[in-house]
Formats: sequence, C-alpha cells, structure tokens
Amino acid sequence: MDVDVLGSTIEIDASVIAASPAEIRAQVRAYERGDRRTFELDVEFLDGLTGAVMAAMTEIPYGETRTYGELAATLETAPVAVGQACGRNPVPIVVPCHRVVGSDGGLGGYSAAGGVATKHRLLEFESRVETGQTRLSGGW
Repeated sequence: MDVDVLGSTIEIDASVIAASPAEIRAQVRAYERGDRRTFELDVEFLDGLTGAVMAAMTEIPYGETRTYGELAATLETAPVAVGQACGRNPVPIVVPCHRVVGSDGGLGGYSAAGGVATKHRLLEFESRVETGQTRLSGGW
C-alpha cells in the first residue's frame, strides 16, 4: 500500500503489519501532523539480519539518529550489511530506517520514493517537531 508523507509517496508492505490499511494510514497521518512519535502497530520482522536490523531501528527514538556503524556494532555485523538490511525494510516510516545515517553525518541511502531527499525531509521534520528548531548542521 502507498501512504503519502510530507510530499512523498512511500510504499509500505501491509502484509507484515497486523492492522488494517485504514489504521496504518491513520497512524501515518497522525505522525505527519506531529501528533505521533511511535507507531502502535504489530510488525512481523523479516528473518535473519534484516529482521534484527528492523528490531534495532524501532529502538531509535523519534528525532534522533544512529549510524550504520553503531547498529552494526550492536548486531556484530558490518555497517554495509546494516545498510543493505535497511534497504530491504518493507515498512519505511513504521520501522524508521530514515533514522540511520553515515558515521560522517551523511544520509547514506533511502529505499522509499524520493530517496535521500525524502529521508532528509523526514529527519528535518522530526527535528522541528521534537525541538521546535530546524537542524542546520550535522551533514543533513
């Protein structure tokens, strides 16, 4: 299913979420309004490393980021493997792969429509909602 968020259309694989499309859309709309910082949706994580990375991404607080290397260290794998797993995330936004960035502050990639530009918008949006300010430094 497609959801519109901050001017981008993001594809979400609703088959791995135990909720109706209407509920998923309602929670995404609440996120976009700044009324929701976490999703209350049961997500079936994929098997293997991708599922482990998905679980780790759900632990990244709203308005914060973690690097590919930080997640890799926690999961005892390589940063490149974490990046590849992020790219296989079937539920962007719900499992916040946009919160994973490079060690140099660069955004890396983003598999949802609009790519890095969408990732940048999501991070800026969360920063504004969380702090009331626009992030001006840090590589994004």
